[in-house]
Order: sequence, then C-alpha cells, then structure tokens
Amino acid sequence: MSNPPLRLRLTFAGLMSLLMSGLMSAWVTWLNLGLSPAFPSRWLHAFVAAWPAAFLIVVLAAPKVQRLASRLAA
Repeated sequence: MSNPPLRLRLTFAGLMSLLMSGLMSAWVTWLNLGLSPAFPSRWLHAFVAAWPAAFLIVVLAAPKVQRLASRLAA
C-alpha cells in the first residue's frame, strides 16, 4: 500500500475530523442539555475545542488504522 500525498492526507484529516467532531459534539451536547436554548452556544464551544484534537488524532492515527483495516479485511 503506497502512502497518499501529504495534501490528500491533510484534506482527508480535515474533512473527517470536521465531520466526526461536529456530529459527536452535537450528540453529546444534546444528550446533556436536550434541545434547550443554550444548545447552539454550548455545541459550538464543544466543537471548537474538539476539532483541533480530532484533526491531530486523524493525521497521526489514520495510516495505522488503514493498515489494520487492510489486514482485518484480507
């Protein structure tokens, strides 16, 4: 398996971390608050805190997870 170019890895990491941190922070905020008037501001706060961490995790972990998935699927 060849290594994808850096631009592709960073674009994938940005999109995947955006999607996952957005959905997960919304889910957990909803579980904790419900759809209260405070939901949008609390969700945005959680999302802004989560996205950089999610981006770094995806950049660092994606190659190892891809290799593991390839082995498991083979």
